[in-house]
Amino acid sequence: MSRRVVTMITGALLLLGLGIGAAQLPVPYAELRPGPTLDTLGRDQNGKEIIQVTGRSERTSSGHLNLTTVTVRDGLDLLTAFRGWLDRDRSVVPREEIFPPGKTEQQVQRENTEAFTTSQSSAEFAALGELGYPAEVVVRSIPSGSPSTGKLRAGDVVQSVNGRPVKTYDDVSGVLTAVDPGATVTVGYLRAGKPGTARIRTIKAKDRKGAAIGVLLSLERKAPFDVRIGLSEDIGGPSAGLMFALGIIEKVGPDDLTGGKFIAGTGAIEMDGKVDPIGGIPLKMIAARGQGATVFLVPADNCAEAVRDPPKGLQLVKVENLHAAVAALKSIKAGQPAPACPTS
Repeated sequence: MSRRVVTMITGALLLLGLGIGAAQLPVPYAELRPGPTLDTLGRDQNGKEIIQVTGRSERTSSGHLNLTTVTVRDGLDLLTAFRGWLDRDRSVVPREEIFPPGKTEQQVQRENTEAFTTSQSSAEFAALGELGYPAEVVVRSIPSGSPSTGKLRAGDVVQSVNGRPVKTYDDVSGVLTAVDPGATVTVGYLRAGKPGTARIRTIKAKDRKGAAIGVLLSLERKAPFDVRIGLSEDIGGPSAGLMFALGIIEKVGPDDLTGGKFIAGTGAIEMDGKVDPIGGIPLKMIAARGQGATVFLVPADNCAEAVRDPPKGLQLVKVENLHAAVAALKSIKAGQPAPACPTS
């Protein structure tokens, strides 16, 4: 064999080795895949009921209301990233979109967990509001040294401040903003169902103008039963909020929303029922259709992305708020048109 041929073979082997080595180099990208999709009306993978109702009977539905998720894979090499770019069932994105600079993976995970917890509370509040249960401003806790110590208690329902009715946080702060710190206000409350009043000498508010009474408040819905959302899977972020809220309404509301259909969806939900856009919707639609869903609820601001390449056989329903979502499901059940994501 000539020296030239040996040199060419050696060079080719070196290039091949360099190519293999380069393919295994880490790249600053993360891969997103369709994640688990779970029926909010059923049980999780550990057999635990996802929405638990105590204090009243609940409906057993033959349909599905599935939340959808996206799975993140970090630590990609060049070859894995390249494969992901060629696969329509995956999405390769810059790593900083998932793990912003200046934040550790632990911080991102903690924020996602907190957002998931908040989404459950918002879903419960919005669902009970859709069902007509009233909102109450409740004393959550009283810090040490507060002027309300001995006058109000945790669990008291604040009904008025200086004679003005209270239904929201803004009602309380609206009155107190106009009060000079040090002045005395009269707070009307319910304690264990019995009315009472307290005269409280105010202090200076820390985060706004005017006075404060030194209590931490929470906005809650009063219902004759308890609802708890429990999910053992490691799911983060706020995007399950809409489906949690619909699951609650399906279980304790007056109407069957699913009509036996397999419905999936996504969307963050605010306490007033507004549905906010989320990320990863193409992958969530793939996951939903793969499990058998025929209807997918899409936040209105995600419609443009959703209609680009939807899975075949999946009806996309545009949703702006919880009330609209409930109305759309009732229309689908009755065989009537529901708001669709526009295609142009």
